[in-house]
Amino acid sequence: MFKNILVPTDGSELSESTVARAISFAKDAGARVTFFYAQPDFPMPIYGEGALIDPTTPEQFSRAAQAEAERILSKAKEAAALAEVASSSDTVISEVPYEAIIESAERNGCDLIFMASHGRRGLSGFLLGSETQKVLTHSKIPVLVYR
Repeated sequence: MFKNILVPTDGSELSESTVARAISFAKDAGARVTFFYAQPDFPMPIYGEGALIDPTTPEQFSRAAQAEAERILSKAKEAAALAEVASSSDTVISEVPYEAIIESAERNGCDLIFMASHGRRGLSGFLLGSETQKVLTHSKIPVLVYR
């Protein structure tokens, strides 16, 4: 049924649980997994009274973000290899993670996006929103939400 499953991850505990469940799902489905990490863009400094000066240069920030992406994606790929599930990884710099997730799924020929839900409800869910909700709303590719 599914051949290539995109699994966005940010390295959090919830995300690691989702990676494990996605690997199990992919193994049962005979699918491969593409792990995705949206790297943050360099934050624009705010100047003015009371502003904090960050000594980090854009180049240092970029190297640190790339290293973090490699660490998170390598860990996910190792877990897939242990389960004997074929995997690859993808990462881009993006200020809008849900768009980057959808673009990655399209770019990598994925036929399913496997995501976690934080389970926020009511006002907090409405105010905070979620990347999962945004992907569900905008993706033409099916999305499986794991809670």
